[in-house]
Amino acid sequence: MEIKDRVLVVEDDKRISNFFRTVLEANHYDVIMAQTGAEAYSMVTSQCPDVVLLDLGLPDMDGMKILKSVREWSNMPVIVVSARTHERDKVEALDLGADDYITKPFGTSELLARIRTAIRHTRSGLVGQNGNPTGTFVSGGLTIDYDKHRVFVDGVDAGLTQNEYKIVSLLGKYAGKVMTYDFIIKEIWGPNMKNDNRILRVNMANIRRKIEKNPAHPQYIFTEVGVGYRIVEPD
Repeated sequence: MEIKDRVLVVEDDKRISNFFRTVLEANHYDVIMAQTGAEAYSMVTSQCPDVVLLDLGLPDMDGMKILKSVREWSNMPVIVVSARTHERDKVEALDLGADDYITKPFGTSELLARIRTAIRHTRSGLVGQNGNPTGTFVSGGLTIDYDKHRVFVDGVDAGLTQNEYKIVSLLGKYAGKVMTYDFIIKEIWGPNMKNDNRILRVNMANIRRKIEKNPAHPQYIFTEVGVGYRIVEPD
């Protein structure tokens, strides 16, 4: 018997929720639906979905409240699917712990790819007991050796500084996900560091100069303008 991944769709627009159901069931997902925040709370705890697709504009509460609540006790992947396109909303959702943020309208292929990525991240095992990655991350010519604390490009040590390595290692830990500027700054320099992106931009410029063939057109670390950075997924 095939065990299907379960997707909880939290969406109050019936046309959109029916679209989700049709697409997901056609791709062999088990789909459960919630139209309100209250229903979503109940299903998250009782149905144990493998991933949540969360609309922010619900009739009884803002989806951000649901996201914040889920993150207080679970690492369950949550993908925000919203018509809100402002950078501020994306940053807030990602800072609250959203695994991804898709703006409406979106393509079916993109949606399915984001779901696969979110589920895969929760099942990847490159994390030690202290929460830090172990082993190696490999994507094309880029290798992050978490045990040696070194980064290689085409087999050659990139010569990163300690902070540069910490940034790349952090992005590698969450490969495929957008890490906000504030999150990276707090993780690398601590919670008392002012949210000043300049020091992060300087470090990223140095990293790209060392690991990218053409820093102006990166193939490993990408900028999500106004939001943060994302590293490619491993091979």
